[in-house]
Amino acid sequence: MNARTGISRRRLFQLVGGGVVILVGMSPRPLRAQGAQRLYPEDFNAYLVIGENGRVTVFSGKIEMGQGVLTSQAQMVAEELGVALASIDMVLGDTDVCPWDMGTFGSLTTRMFGPALRAASAQARLVLLSLAAKKLGVPVADLVVREGVVFVAGAVDRQVSYGELSRGVRISQVVDEKAVLRAAAQFQVMGRSPARLDAWEKVTGAAKYAADIRLPEMLYARVLRAPMHGATLTQIDTAQAEQLSGVVLVRQPDLLAVLHADPEVAELALGRIQAQWLKPQATLDPDSIFEHLMNQSGPLRESAHQGDVAAARAQASKLFETSYHKGYVAHAAIETHAALAEVRDGRATVWASTQTPFPTRDRVAQRLGLEPKSVRVVTPFLGGGFGGKSADGQAIEAARLAQITGRPVQVAWSRAEEFFHDTFDPAAVVNIVSGLDQQGRVSLWDYAVYGAGERGASCFYDIPNTRIRSAGRPAYDPAASVSAHPFAVGAWRAPGANMNVFAVESQIDIMAAAARVDPLAFRLRHLSDTRMVRVLQAAADAFGWKPMAAPSGRGVGMACSIDAGTYVATLAEVQVDLKLGTIKVLRLICAQDMGVVVNPDGARMQMEGGLTMGLGYALSEELQFRGGEILQRNFDSYAIPRFSWVPAIATVLVKNDELAPQGGGEPSITTTGAVLANAVFDACGARLMRLPMTPERVRQALA
Repeated sequence: MNARTGISRRRLFQLVGGGVVILVGMSPRPLRAQGAQRLYPEDFNAYLVIGENGRVTVFSGKIEMGQGVLTSQAQMVAEELGVALASIDMVLGDTDVCPWDMGTFGSLTTRMFGPALRAASAQARLVLLSLAAKKLGVPVADLVVREGVVFVAGAVDRQVSYGELSRGVRISQVVDEKAVLRAAAQFQVMGRSPARLDAWEKVTGAAKYAADIRLPEMLYARVLRAPMHGATLTQIDTAQAEQLSGVVLVRQPDLLAVLHADPEVAELALGRIQAQWLKPQATLDPDSIFEHLMNQSGPLRESAHQGDVAAARAQASKLFETSYHKGYVAHAAIETHAALAEVRDGRATVWASTQTPFPTRDRVAQRLGLEPKSVRVVTPFLGGGFGGKSADGQAIEAARLAQITGRPVQVAWSRAEEFFHDTFDPAAVVNIVSGLDQQGRVSLWDYAVYGAGERGASCFYDIPNTRIRSAGRPAYDPAASVSAHPFAVGAWRAPGANMNVFAVESQIDIMAAAARVDPLAFRLRHLSDTRMVRVLQAAADAFGWKPMAAPSGRGVGMACSIDAGTYVATLAEVQVDLKLGTIKVLRLICAQDMGVVVNPDGARMQMEGGLTMGLGYALSEELQFRGGEILQRNFDSYAIPRFSWVPAIATVLVKNDELAPQGGGEPSITTTGAVLANAVFDACGARLMRLPMTPERVRQALA
């Protein structure tokens, strides 16, 4: 039995009805949980079933939130198993039938889960070839597979389908990660861009999200929220709300909700509740937060040290001491958090918009007083997550209300609730001291980051004397303390890297400009990493880069990063209105080396999506707050990128089939802030040290 899913092989056969079942066992492997090492002796991280009808069902704990893994996972299976893509059925994020998974985040699905899935498929292919060899009376070496049919080489009339081979058998095998996988030169399905498997549903509106699920007798819940984080309820009058026919009132010490079969009546009832709150005094705002974070983040901890930083500082020909800042940023996903829960006969089922179905299951079970095996979380499509749907407050609320009322309950947050309860990308500070020697080479790099964590902070340039320090646990660390923040913070697409790459690549550009050296030449002078050199040169060639020291007045810039195993180089061209301070992005060229590319169109979409989303944190997105009070509750005041902002975007996939597939969902966004800041400097000589680069800040920098 799997220690975490609770699914035995016998139970699995009961669910699937026989056939060939392949499980990938990654055992024994340690998993760090709350600071302790735990071993799971039989941890099935992926499995698939070849049924008697020839169809292949893939069970994956990963979820689909627009990033395309529904299709790319199916491509990996089709490739290694030798079946048509159309013959694969994907089951994602269902805790009752899928293998345990920590969640979908960190660009981990393809690079970490993909090898297990491919291994399962490769093992299934070997099992079926062995069955075919016995049936056809030939050695395995004489067989070939094409779209789920096994042929005898040179005698295509002698054949048997996977479905026939699976008929009447109950075979299960466990395979480890060492199964032989097909080489890129052999690919027939991977490396291509078929139509997405979810395209028809999403284009026609047939796709189901958590808020679309309906059950008989379900109630819609509206929850009373505090006007600001940290406020305490002092007085409550629910009489007028309870006068509405059919309204159900639930009042717990930490949860007050009105429910009704009609969501509009539930909303009306919520508006009739009279509540008084004690609000804490507001001491922080978007400007004072930076000093607060530096004072409250604790001591700096050293994570990297090379050479003699103190001596390099004393001997530097030119020193550059710079501080960079970034405010809080919301996820602003199209779909707000939603969940529908039903508790019946000691079991709970929750349909939730969550990136973490198994951790959500465990947290729901804890709140309901149930065993995890008595809770099932089903994950429909998500309308965007970006790390924000790792939190599962709405699922816990729905489950608690369903348990109390005895009826199915839906909790769908309004846009205002979404902004209030979002786990924001944290505000952060980076202080850098760097130096040039008399030959114009970088000799010193002393880096300190507060609040953002160290993702993206590593220096891949050749600098002999370096030190990297950080203070405050990163917000996406489960053990992190958020006491320094006036509200919740958490993972946001490439958490921490957007801030760190902005600081690193801005500082490199500052030194290049001081040395009067072309930014591309300056970077190449300090790069021995041939992979980064190749990516940077590919981006520059696609851009048509012409060497010139900045500021040149052209409005061009570049930035590089390494994220999720992927190497990225982005170049930009911008236009700055010197009077208004507005920035118009004219074009973006992004090159990536992400190893083997499973789905080229999907990879390009993620690159384009990351760059477009990056326009937000770079140019406009910054949460306005007063203490624990969130001042922006909708898109009329919180400015995300508009279609009119999106420039011409070109993507370059740098071929590297020697490397296994790497992350694709986050890398491109990491460079956006830096590349635009560098292009703005090249356009007008104004150096922006704080994100976002609003017109007011551009005007201040120009002055």
